[in-house]
Amino acid sequence: MRISHYQITCNAHNVHSETALLTPKLENFMSDHALDMRSRIGTFATWNATTYDVVIIGGGITGAGIARDAAERGLSVALVEAQDFATGTSSRSSKMIHGGLRYLPQGDIPLVKEAASERQILRRIAPHLARKTQFVLPATSAAGIAKLRAGMWAFEKLGKVPAEDKHQVLNKKEFTQQEPAANTDPFSGAVLYPEFLTNDARLTIANIRAAKAAGADVLNYASVTSFKIENGRATAARVSSTHDGETLEAEVRAKLFINAAGPWVDAVRALEDETQAPKLTLTKGIHIVVPHAVAPVKGTLIIQAPDKRSVFAVPRHGFTYFGTTDTFYDKTQYWPHVEKDDIDYLLQSANKALSVGPITHNDITSLWSGTRPLISQPGKKPSDISRKDEIWTGPGGVLIIAGGKLSAYRKMAERIVDQCIQTLGLTAKPCVTDTTPLPGGESTHSIEEITAKLSANMPPAQALRLAELYGSEAEKIATAPSPLQAEAEHAVTHEGALTLEDVWVRRTARAWFAPGAGLPDLAQLASAMRPLLGWSPEEQAKQILQCEQRHADVMRNVSPTVSSTS
Repeated sequence: MRISHYQITCNAHNVHSETALLTPKLENFMSDHALDMRSRIGTFATWNATTYDVVIIGGGITGAGIARDAAERGLSVALVEAQDFATGTSSRSSKMIHGGLRYLPQGDIPLVKEAASERQILRRIAPHLARKTQFVLPATSAAGIAKLRAGMWAFEKLGKVPAEDKHQVLNKKEFTQQEPAANTDPFSGAVLYPEFLTNDARLTIANIRAAKAAGADVLNYASVTSFKIENGRATAARVSSTHDGETLEAEVRAKLFINAAGPWVDAVRALEDETQAPKLTLTKGIHIVVPHAVAPVKGTLIIQAPDKRSVFAVPRHGFTYFGTTDTFYDKTQYWPHVEKDDIDYLLQSANKALSVGPITHNDITSLWSGTRPLISQPGKKPSDISRKDEIWTGPGGVLIIAGGKLSAYRKMAERIVDQCIQTLGLTAKPCVTDTTPLPGGESTHSIEEITAKLSANMPPAQALRLAELYGSEAEKIATAPSPLQAEAEHAVTHEGALTLEDVWVRRTARAWFAPGAGLPDLAQLASAMRPLLGWSPEEQAKQILQCEQRHADVMRNVSPTVSSTS
């Protein structure tokens, strides 16, 4: 059995000795919410010897939410993810917790009601991961404004929106003052209403950390390769490491398995019974990122694409991102291919909506793409397919959940855990995920107060970034000798990171929202991770090269010499 250097290190020393690897400022980070994935031999051994109430397959936001809820209710829980937590769809969304206003005309009233209510709950339990932003929705006529107002009234009623978050109507002059970079010529005014931005990957990690603190056993970089079927039911699963250099395996037993694998739901279903017909339709969405100075929107501007779809222009940490596209995609990939047409579609939309310009390929600093796992509805366009979640049971008794919205992940988890408890005939505690803070959300201080305190020792923009990423944990990172190094160390010791990509993309979001797509930071991040993970100099260089190659591959259809004016 081959094992990596850091496993040897972690098995030669106990947990207390590992804290010596941290800078003094980070020693206080050791807490109940620590998610340290380095002792993988021990984790596989535990899995091999344990029968759980529930084993969840999939470490995206849906699986993470289920694991947290089930563990906090007292069930014995394990969660397995084939790559890093949140590697798939749960780090590739538009990074919004919104009420789903656009689904109102489609008649998805329950979806709108649930999403609108759930955003208020997330604002309570993780205020750093539900940051209010003003959405600006233009209209071309007084009749259009009246129609929007009627929709907003219904939306606010369904979502029990508090008075301070009710919409406002802007005339053309007020619209121009609100968004001076917008092309207001075609419009008579706009509706202004608040929604919330999040960091989807960090929201997923926060739920994984909470699940672990409640007693769940979690494992990233490990794939379910088969089920053992006994008397017609799945009673065990073979789990194999996918981490580079490892050949670890375990057979984990469970009273009930849950397939929450997102775009890979059908692939896991095939392990139960390979004759099952696919249930999912995958669509692809991309987002492009430019410096905020290039597209200086003040709030989230909702713009109309050439095909009449709505596209967002969102300001974020010194950048503006545009998205998303929505096209059918038949591949299950962690990094879906980005076509030049996808990029041009968003640039054309941006240049029509903004009076600055023109924005071209030259301005794009980064981009991301992802796939949405939707329940198949043959004959419908991608944007018309419902985002509702569905739960069904496979032929081997595996409980399957698919579809759904990021905004409603907590309620989805509550429903499926309720069903698990009923199926297993268990007596469990009530759901408390709507009142128990997530890691980083425990502080009695607001994000504004945390930001103001951090700003005493660093630029306000940097302080705000740390406050929004880490919440109550931000100060300990900010006061370390090197905050950048502290982020990398915290990612390994408290957030389950095992590779440089984990930190660059999913823990710090530097791949999207940092100068040069965070490439200039890779060497320092890798240097901080090296002693914690036992990397050789060659492995450290390999980790950096892999990230650089990943960025080059993602950006391969961004053509600096091409003008993309509309």
